[in-house]
Amino acid sequence: MQQTTLNLIAIGVFGMTLSVLLGPILNISPTIPAVTTFGILSIATLDTLGFQGKGVTLLLDWLASSNREHRDRILHHEAGHFLIAYLLGIGITNYTLTAWEALKSGQNGLAGVSFDTQQLYRNQLAIAEIPLTLDRFCTVWMAGIAAETLIYGNAEGGAEDRQKLQEALTLFGYPVNNCAMKERWALLQAETMIKENWASYQALVVTMAQRSSVTDCYQVIQDHFNKKLSETVE
Repeated sequence: MQQTTLNLIAIGVFGMTLSVLLGPILNISPTIPAVTTFGILSIATLDTLGFQGKGVTLLLDWLASSNREHRDRILHHEAGHFLIAYLLGIGITNYTLTAWEALKSGQNGLAGVSFDTQQLYRNQLAIAEIPLTLDRFCTVWMAGIAAETLIYGNAEGGAEDRQKLQEALTLFGYPVNNCAMKERWALLQAETMIKENWASYQALVVTMAQRSSVTDCYQVIQDHFNKKLSETVE
């Protein structure tokens, strides 16, 4: 988000320059745009240096929250992460759907599902278990993009998810040119699992929209999974 703040600063400088050029034509006092731009730049700089860009994150998320599709995309994206993590046995500690919720929970970013990442990085993890565990996390990281694409035909979010996947693969020695292939594999795995558990996913979306607890979300998924299992047996 620091890059976003820098972009806003650049826009502010451009706006001031443009207003100086057009001010005489539009009869605008040069003091007005100068003071306004200085204020914006000061706030943006203070936010970057003192709050690591969290103020800009909150502002942008608040502005975007007026768009219902934006809110729904975040909900479906995070539900994808949640469902696949549950199905793959990765612990979930919390989830948030807005930047404000994330900030109150001590998380960075706009929204997200918090996982038990120690399951991947703990020192006592046997070397033989790393590929399987890493595959699980890769699938979970790509699940948000998969869910959003299944619902809307494309994904607007997921840049941070891709970055986490690439960083993890690099950490465990995967060649850079193999990361894209692993990403596509994980995306396909996530899409397949969501389709196979579609009723659970839809129910989870409704439950998360109500800001239900992680335990309640678990129960909803399990109830639908048990129902699906019983129908299969019959």
